[in-house]
Amino acid sequence: MKLKVLIADKFPEKYINQMKDLDLDVTYEPKLGEKDLVEAAKETDILVVRSTVVSEETIKNSSNLNLIIRAGSGVNNINIQAANRKGIYVANCPGMNAVAVAELAFGLMISLDRLIPDNVIDFRNGVWNKNKYSKGKGLKGKTLGIIGVGAIGKEVAKRAIAFGMSVYGKDITRIEGVQIKDFSEMDQLLPLCDIITIHLPATPETKGLFNKNMFKYMKDGALLINTSRQDIIVEEDLIEAIKEKNLRVALDVFKGEPESKSGEVKSTLQDNPNIYVTHHIGASTEQAQDAVAEETVNIIRHFTRSGIIDHWVNRAKLTDARYQLVVKHYDKPGVLASVLDLIKDNNINIEEIENLIFDGGVVACCTMKLKNPVTAEMLKKMSENQNILSVSHVEA
Repeated sequence: MKLKVLIADKFPEKYINQMKDLDLDVTYEPKLGEKDLVEAAKETDILVVRSTVVSEETIKNSSNLNLIIRAGSGVNNINIQAANRKGIYVANCPGMNAVAVAELAFGLMISLDRLIPDNVIDFRNGVWNKNKYSKGKGLKGKTLGIIGVGAIGKEVAKRAIAFGMSVYGKDITRIEGVQIKDFSEMDQLLPLCDIITIHLPATPETKGLFNKNMFKYMKDGALLINTSRQDIIVEEDLIEAIKEKNLRVALDVFKGEPESKSGEVKSTLQDNPNIYVTHHIGASTEQAQDAVAEETVNIIRHFTRSGIIDHWVNRAKLTDARYQLVVKHYDKPGVLASVLDLIKDNNINIEEIENLIFDGGVVACCTMKLKNPVTAEMLKKMSENQNILSVSHVEA
């Protein structure tokens, strides 16, 4: 029986055909919304989305769902906690759209500086106002602050340097081996910047990061671009900062953005002449979509053929495992079963296990991460097995 794949967002036809070539039952429904998915994904094995929300209800209602792929970076539109509770893999395609988003960020920078959208609107309305539009400051020599120097931020930096800008970045720092967002120096960085561009993921640390206090640090008349996630900016505070400091702002994301691909839109940002908004198109170039689609097909190919999950985002970073058991053994039926039975009989939980085969298929090495230690008596019994070459046990 073929695995069922549901693609619930726009996806290049070439790569849909590549999925079909993997002997998969592929359904393409690019207009599905959050509520539609509850029923549409009920019997799906693999779900592919871009911006469509995968809710807890959709995940709970699914009977066969085993893998959700975000055809893009980030997974903020997928209910990870619900997926964890059902043991559903969640993967994404990080970095594939970095160039596209960086290009849009630069387009918005130039648009803000040269008032390009206003130029076009006036011309279409029969208004000629060259004096108003001849006052662009230019980007050369300006100080750019890149908030978030991941794949996208690095691409922005390359382009900024080519434009002759002075580039500063605020990136992820490491504290005690755990990646966290450290924004303790923003009070020093923001006052230096003529232009600030945000390239951060949606996390508890970044939510509401740009609020009333953060806007106080920004220069009067500074430009602000956000092509990442809408909840990084507190919009009410942004509107006040625009009034107080005459900030000019360009956003590819905003609060209350419609989920549907077309229709009406209402936002408190609409009537503000200092704000430009694009239609969440940062990753929407043909080049980026092809790169993301190709990576999506690769994820599905590896999953269906080997069980490997590329870019698996909801794998536990930390477990309760405190001990490691390594068993080197002949690759024969029942050898590992005897070890596992011994561990089970002693009520020890295995948190992770990996069995790798040496070239030639004669010997294998099994590594187990355990919650509790094995006893000396258990190690002795394992060593007495003639099909086990060696056993080692250490505290992880």
